[in-house]
Amino acid sequence: MIRPRIMSFICIIGYLSVVFTFPQVFSPQIKKLGVFMPAIYGILVAANFIACVGLWYFKQWGVQLYLISVFAKILFSLLVNQLGFSFYFNLGLSIIFIIVLIRFFPKMDPNL
Repeated sequence: MIRPRIMSFICIIGYLSVVFTFPQVFSPQIKKLGVFMPAIYGILVAANFIACVGLWYFKQWGVQLYLISVFAKILFSLLVNQLGFSFYFNLGLSIIFIIVLIRFFPKMDPNL
């Protein structure tokens, strides 16, 4: 099946999100949180990027990985108490994306 335009829009927003959040892995704010926090945050950003690749190819595992990465990022933000405007904005955007992704989930390719 051909990828719908809304899925392309979600992927482009996801790629831009990764581009802007990747430098935060090396920021002093994340380093202050602990020794392993930059690595954990880096894994979350990488999972988001890989999920966007899966969504770009219209694969079901892309949606599943996106859901896992969103919930893991929410849990990370709650545990380190980073609940600013960007947290709530990303949460709202992620909820909208999840609703759209679940709508197209049955039409996606279940194979790797």
